[in-house]
Amino acid sequence: MATLQSIFPPTYLADEDGRLATGGTITENTILQAYHKGIFPWYEGSTPQWYAPNPRFVLYPNQLKVSKSMQQIIRKNHFQFSWNTAFSDVIQCCEQIPRQGQYGTWINSDIITTYTALHHKGWAFSAETWLEGDLVGGLYGLQIGSVFCGESMFSLVSNASKFAFIKAVEHLKNKGVTLIDCQVYTPHLESLGAVHIPRTKFEEYLPTYAAPTI
Repeated sequence: MATLQSIFPPTYLADEDGRLATGGTITENTILQAYHKGIFPWYEGSTPQWYAPNPRFVLYPNQLKVSKSMQQIIRKNHFQFSWNTAFSDVIQCCEQIPRQGQYGTWINSDIITTYTALHHKGWAFSAETWLEGDLVGGLYGLQIGSVFCGESMFSLVSNASKFAFIKAVEHLKNKGVTLIDCQVYTPHLESLGAVHIPRTKFEEYLPTYAAPTI
């Protein structure tokens, strides 16, 4: 693949909310350019917004916190875990499943088409939680070098997304991933060990360009 060319302004120009740029198009190339610079898209209506927040919310895999209650659930084999076997189903569930306190999702057809194409090319991955053969939770994201950039997760039953996240972190750690990008703060991810780090420190983890390894 050709060397990526810069189309984004320097991330230090982002505003207090982390917004760096507005507009443009969601394509495989722009997504890869963005992620190699620590930038990710959200949508407001039909317009892409590009963010590079400071500080950045991340999880170091070796700092993952698993509560005693979740340890018990894992030991009981209540759920089953799989890696990257149902990407299309996961991203569609992330689009469709309502979230408490939210009226919609930033995921639209452009996001689904582009990230699915990146999945087929070995950049985007999913983690799935199953219960009695049914998909009940999961998440998806992109791997950029040794950084896994989590995008969205969903849950149809209690603890299903948390189970997928915990098992995904363990899997990624075993594959050499050194940082999980959670993008922005949530209490849920903080309870699992995520912390804030300066944007400049986060960007030190990002390669200029990298082939997929998982």
